[in-house]
Amino acid sequence: MTAKDRSGFVLHGAVVYSKDKDKLICFDDAYAVSLDGISEGVFPFLPEEYKELPLIETGGKLIIPGFTDLHIHAPQYQFRGNGMDIELLPWLETYTFPEEARYSDLSYAERAYKIFAEELKNGATVRASVFATSHTGATLRLMELLEESGLVTLVGRVNMDRNVPDYYVEETEASISGTEEWLREAEKKGFSRTRPVITPRFTPSCSRELMTGLKKLAERYAAPVQSHLSENLSEIEWVHKLEPDTSCYADSYVKAGIMNKGIPCIMAHCVWSDEKEQEILKDNNVFIAHCPDSNTNLSSGAAPVKCYLEKGMNVGLATDVAGGHTASMINAIRSAIQVSKLRNRLYDRDTKALTFEEAFYMATKGGGAFFGKAGSFDKGYSFDALILDDLSIPTAREDLSAKERAERFIYLGDDRYISGKIVAGKRIR
Repeated sequence: MTAKDRSGFVLHGAVVYSKDKDKLICFDDAYAVSLDGISEGVFPFLPEEYKELPLIETGGKLIIPGFTDLHIHAPQYQFRGNGMDIELLPWLETYTFPEEARYSDLSYAERAYKIFAEELKNGATVRASVFATSHTGATLRLMELLEESGLVTLVGRVNMDRNVPDYYVEETEASISGTEEWLREAEKKGFSRTRPVITPRFTPSCSRELMTGLKKLAERYAAPVQSHLSENLSEIEWVHKLEPDTSCYADSYVKAGIMNKGIPCIMAHCVWSDEKEQEILKDNNVFIAHCPDSNTNLSSGAAPVKCYLEKGMNVGLATDVAGGHTASMINAIRSAIQVSKLRNRLYDRDTKALTFEEAFYMATKGGGAFFGKAGSFDKGYSFDALILDDLSIPTAREDLSAKERAERFIYLGDDRYISGKIVAGKRIR
């Protein structure tokens, strides 16, 4: 079968994407080829075999891979920007739990999740790992809306059986059985781009019995896992009191069986992960979702994300709405760089700040790896792309390189400059 007999197209413009954490591949003028939703690569001159494919001329616009948000809370979107002057635990009690409890009302969930899904569709995110609430009906509706959006997502029904207000907590067995019911219903929906992810909120709100039950569901349904880890010092102290037989916070997940090499796992934050915890994370192939805005807003700290990268750990970027005040992954990239500079100057002079290349990598190929081959234009990767009208950001210069344009866009641009968005070879904007 030749290229012309397959579903495909060619994008022509300036192209930038990550080869690895240290290297960007940059073309001032090139052709990015998609066949059956998969990248064939990027070429300075269009090979003969692809010349009969539809050619999309961008007018010299910038073409980059779409971004993966490894950690975002859909129900919290409605109160983003509120409560930014208090720390994590009181913030959960004051804002998060009351808001999430509202999603027992399906009419409210419908209105709120439509706003959230529309935001993600129109923004720079192409893939996301999403927390919902403990309400099965509302979570299924969120999955339907995200499926309709054309994005590729993981969505989790949140589990909690302790240390949560009475109006929101579940009994242990009810939480496990409710999660299995949700998994069965999600299977029946026949989603193609939306998958379930097992979601214990965090150790303080999940007993070991609950997490052990969820681990069994993850194995039975071949589902990944997402949760939080070592975000806040008060939280870590609380975990030590709740789980006195553990060597560190991560060990609470290990002892429950939910963190092991056989279950793909995302842990958000890891702000205060010491050497022991880092070893556990690396040994179990855990993906760290770095959340610079949330870690700053809730006074959690500045994660040693540069160290994680240098140790070869799996690291992606995340907005963590509503601890993070915006769902913009563009903002998350620049915040990651800025926060790392402050960490270096204020208390970790031995560790250099993140480079632009590293932050861009985390937002694309680094986080995308949790979804398989995603986040790059290398041959064989899912063709996820943003077409950016970056040159409409005023400048008198006419000699900007593709790399300079990409960096300039991250610092000066926003969603208004996205003129096209493609996910797995399908244009959704």
